[in-house]
Amino acid sequence: MKRLGTLFFATVMLAMGSCKESGSKEKFLPPSTGGINTLMVVMDTDLWRGPVGEKIRDKFAAQIVGLPQIEPKFTITQVPPKVFKGTTTHSRSLLYVEQDSTSLAHIKDDAYAKPQKVAVITGPTEEVMIKNLDSLADRAIKEFKANEIAEAQRRFERSLSKDKALEEEFGIHMDVPSLYKVGRREDNFVWMDIQIPKGTMNIIAYEMPWDYFSNDSTFVEDIVRMRDSIGQKFIPGEYEGTYMITEKAFAPYVFPAEIGGKKAAEVKGVWEMHGYPMAGPFLTYIINDKENNRKMVIEGFTFAPSEEKRDYMFELEAILKTVDFQPETTAPKN
Repeated sequence: MKRLGTLFFATVMLAMGSCKESGSKEKFLPPSTGGINTLMVVMDTDLWRGPVGEKIRDKFAAQIVGLPQIEPKFTITQVPPKVFKGTTTHSRSLLYVEQDSTSLAHIKDDAYAKPQKVAVITGPTEEVMIKNLDSLADRAIKEFKANEIAEAQRRFERSLSKDKALEEEFGIHMDVPSLYKVGRREDNFVWMDIQIPKGTMNIIAYEMPWDYFSNDSTFVEDIVRMRDSIGQKFIPGEYEGTYMITEKAFAPYVFPAEIGGKKAAEVKGVWEMHGYPMAGPFLTYIINDKENNRKMVIEGFTFAPSEEKRDYMFELEAILKTVDFQPETTAPKN
């Protein structure tokens, strides 16, 4: 088993070193492969079935917050080291785990393909490997996710919308795929959507006064109040008197974030339709745009009954994270 590890690390270090050679020569790396939010775990099957594998599942297949049903952070495929060769090594996100006399917990970039993240965990005992997983998991998840976001953005950048509604209304730009169409545009509100097999994916944007959130102790309640007022005004349901609100049963999750180079709040939760049984997940960014004396709000939400929604929401997140507050076109309206 140690010999396999030695060969693996030698290969990784050789790959890293070849990219840093002097001069213009650089080792050719094939493009990485794999579906969005997939993770290949390379480890012995006995380890996978035991406590080490359980720790990996606890960390990397943990439930995503803000979705109405249980869905994992990553879809995991486990393979033993003996089959880790050829195109299998081109997976975009890799976790390599091995029992070895050396204790390691680190991440390598572009070892076999590009772009690629390879997290490596080794240890002489299962207890040490579990400890190393605990120490590296949060960072690895963050780097894997950032790599997946970048991959999603690369994919939809092939065909982007030329609509200027966001630029003209708010002075912002987002890389929105061309299949999204503006369905509603009013003063201080833009709504774009796309039809999916069993529902819709949606992007909305609006702004709020800079001092709208004046009290930290009521921040979550103020977010709900804001979203519900916008839903009542701009997002009606199919039947009269119905409109989008924030789910009443559970408060949304709020996290600090940085979007478009500005501090922001990331809000995840579930929307529902007031007066009608419809619901789905939403992701909202409330961005501190001090230069324009406003809170810029961008949101993605999905309606896809009986469907898994992780990857739909992930695409929306990737789109929202392209927001640019210094587009080359029109400045925001006063």
